[in-house]
Amino acid sequence: MTPVRTPPPTDRPQLGLRERKKIKTRRAIRGATYALIEEQGYDATTIEQIAERAEVSPSTVFRYFPVKEDIVLTDEYGPMLLEELRARPADEPWPDSLRYVMRRAVGLGADEEPEITRLRSRLMAEVPAVRSRMMESMSVTGRQLASSVAARTGRAEDGLEVRVYTMSLIGGLAEVSQYWAENGFRDDPRELVDRALDVVEHGLTRENP
Repeated sequence: MTPVRTPPPTDRPQLGLRERKKIKTRRAIRGATYALIEEQGYDATTIEQIAERAEVSPSTVFRYFPVKEDIVLTDEYGPMLLEELRARPADEPWPDSLRYVMRRAVGLGADEEPEITRLRSRLMAEVPAVRSRMMESMSVTGRQLASSVAARTGRAEDGLEVRVYTMSLIGGLAEVSQYWAENGFRDDPRELVDRALDVVEHGLTRENP
């Protein structure tokens, strides 16, 4: 997933100068990182090189991204998508709300910056350090999602059922990304999300012989 380009709705307050500068810096660091990885590979790319290419100090890179893997894994889509999930109509069936938001989660990146989205998915599939960091970050994302799941289902946010369900969703998205990369990006990622959600919603059925 890559940074959102669409302008914020007019009924929301505009970002202040400080916040806009933060976003600009984060994007500069990401852009420098992706360019260097394309040129010389992930392992050969250092924080010092990223800082020089982004025209910031190494300490600035670390302030925004504690480890190099975070530059690849983090994005600005998460908060927006969680907000969209909370904003879905209260009478909309929960599986429909979830499917809409998760399809957008993969669709935005694939549509906005397909080359970067493919690179990120490939790194998740091929680089053990990136994959390991992804597993660590999944628990944070799962806790963020749990509040929306609890609100829509009437269950306790810290209950076992909500925790299992949210981590199943987050893990499913991670597997969609990895599967997409491992199979040459030939599938529409939205269709892969639909398949993953079908498994979460209905369980794994036996294929016809």
